[in-house]
Amino acid sequence: MKVILTQDMNNLGKAGAMVEVKPGYGRNYLLPRQLAVPATAKNIRQLEHQKSGILSRAAKEKSNLTAMAGKLNAIELRFTRKTGAENKLFGSVTSKDIHEQLQAQGYEVDRKQIHLPEPLKEIGTHEVVVKLHSEVSAKLKVTVAAEA
Repeated sequence: MKVILTQDMNNLGKAGAMVEVKPGYGRNYLLPRQLAVPATAKNIRQLEHQKSGILSRAAKEKSNLTAMAGKLNAIELRFTRKTGAENKLFGSVTSKDIHEQLQAQGYEVDRKQIHLPEPLKEIGTHEVVVKLHSEVSAKLKVTVAAEA
């Protein structure tokens, strides 16, 4: 069964792509959730008509995210936490903490875009990757200091 995706899907492709899926997956999952539409002649013509608008919006969004990545690369976030022996933190700095501080500074970043392999549990400066788009990412400097 051929369908046209209406949203980006990690396992299938980007919005606007025409893909072949198993009939049950298309009928029972994609179509009811409006993640795709059947690839009929009418829908294909509509897609071709909309594709130029979609491409220009995607290019504009990518340029905006690239500018935002430049700003994020320039900032440094500071956290102070209580520490124990050997400069280990009581608790940790998580992606939620980073997300909240970015929001407080006016940056609209989804928490899921902050790629932190594991919470920060040591004092020091760490680099954290923020993946804004499939092709655009930024590196934040996160400094964790001991509470006085």
